[in-house]
Amino acid sequence: MKVVAINGSARIKGNTSMLVNYVFEELNKGGIETELVQLAGKHPHGCIACYQCFEKKNQRCIVDTDCMNECIEKMIEADGIILASPTYFADVSTELKALIDRAGMTAKANGDMYKRKVGAAVVAHRRGGAIHVFDTINHFFTIGQMIIVGSSYWNFGVGRDKGEVAGDQEGINTMRVLGRNMAWLMKKLDG
Repeated sequence: MKVVAINGSARIKGNTSMLVNYVFEELNKGGIETELVQLAGKHPHGCIACYQCFEKKNQRCIVDTDCMNECIEKMIEADGIILASPTYFADVSTELKALIDRAGMTAKANGDMYKRKVGAAVVAHRRGGAIHVFDTINHFFTIGQMIIVGSSYWNFGVGRDKGEVAGDQEGINTMRVLGRNMAWLMKKLDG
């Protein structure tokens, strides 16, 4: 079994990826393979509403000039998907929003191709706005007929400066519980 996490942060080794790695530690302990995909520096573009994905039905976005089709392929192959984002003006980063729009449209065009995969949101924030980010990601999961796994609290970590989430013990614990719950659920669904 495998979980792919897509990090929408502009920072490759920032707070968001640190939070994902706490989840990964628990997934790895549970025998789940993990892969982190960073959108930083890849400049993904938003959906152009051409609807070619509905005409072609080939599990790909027609726009093939960025990393989106690679991300879509990894999401198709995975049993679990983590979407991770920092909080930018009370929402996901533009990079992650591009992924949500294009991967979501492509999935709809191809019979909800992430249906019944396990999904989890991971959110880094400085002070506020994280609930909206969490909701945006979970809306992607629910419209795609995915199964959302929870934790002991909302899947947030607090920190603004790079590495600051390492001091948020409650956030770290939330990520660890999320990883354990995700591994448990994936094994139940596989059994």
